[in-house]
Amino acid sequence: MRVAAKDYYGILGVPRDATADDIKRAYRKLARQYHPDVNPDPAAAEKFKDINAAYEVLSDDQKRQIVDLGGDPLSPGAGGMGPGTGGPFVGFQDIMDAFFGGATSRGPRSRTRAGADAILRLDLDLVETAFGVEAPITVDTAVLCTACSGAGTAPNTHPQTCETCGGRGEVQSVQRTFLGQVVSSRPCGTCAGYGTTIPHPCSTCGGDGRVRTRRSLTVKIPAGVEDGMRIRLAGQGEVGPGGGPSGDLYVEIHERPHDVYARKGDDLHCKVTVPMTAAALGTRLTIKTLDSEEQLEVKAGTQPGSTLRIRGKGVPHLRGAGRGELFVHLDVRTPTKLDSSQEQLLRDFARMRGEEVAELSKQGGFFSRMRDAFNGH
Repeated sequence: MRVAAKDYYGILGVPRDATADDIKRAYRKLARQYHPDVNPDPAAAEKFKDINAAYEVLSDDQKRQIVDLGGDPLSPGAGGMGPGTGGPFVGFQDIMDAFFGGATSRGPRSRTRAGADAILRLDLDLVETAFGVEAPITVDTAVLCTACSGAGTAPNTHPQTCETCGGRGEVQSVQRTFLGQVVSSRPCGTCAGYGTTIPHPCSTCGGDGRVRTRRSLTVKIPAGVEDGMRIRLAGQGEVGPGGGPSGDLYVEIHERPHDVYARKGDDLHCKVTVPMTAAALGTRLTIKTLDSEEQLEVKAGTQPGSTLRIRGKGVPHLRGAGRGELFVHLDVRTPTKLDSSQEQLLRDFARMRGEEVAELSKQGGFFSRMRDAFNGH
């Protein structure tokens, strides 16, 4: 019974006519979502394996051609076709071979491949993102197996030439087509296309040449980074199969909310409540910034909703010198409870200013603007 081929396009969520760049972008997006370093859900680990397999197939032109013709290059015998047997599909290369004299040998593939990138989330406070910090991190990635130095073999043993394909990494089969008999080549199902087998795999890594372990690193966060930015640590990602070169490690910054300040770019914003009397008479405020204390003058007659600025007390610019601004938004608070003497003083004050009764604004003022807005002017 033939097993149906996996829908590798569906796993990555790309159409069948997707370009190589489309496939790479889809893979990176899904890897960031399901990588075990980011998503601890056991189901995510299985999903990540499928994503890696789909990317391995669709990023290889020969394997992708097999998928497009209805096969599965990762199944035994490359789509269910073992050596010397017929199969339900024939590739374009196979048809060309029928015209130009036999199958083209592609050779065995290397067991050594580049490792994948890894992503790690790092939560930081506003002060740390503003001024930079050297942060210790722990990352769980694949590293080189020290027992076999990446070879994947047990001590004093070596890979052996595959008896099925004779070290070619592929097998030939004869198929009947409208052109007659076609001799085609497929990756060897015994050695998975490597041309060699490992009869005695390393007991530590199981023949993969790498093991997973937890490592401690220190990452230097520059001043001025923002939420969502990524710091790239070259060569600190996954070691590749067979001891291949490591991928990169990306540290994604997540800035924790601050109790006082809200950040917008390199500018900081805060709200300060001042009594009505202080706004009317004027006062001085002491503002504790991220790294100092600043005196701020509130002029007499300051209105509710006013904003004051302290230059150069925001977040340092990530690229270039200088810092953003600090904006202080004033919330003028009107008293809600007055004793009798306080109430009488306010009444006397209102009478002195002729403010006992609220009045509608005259023409040209607020009322005029409201009228124009309703009339569509």
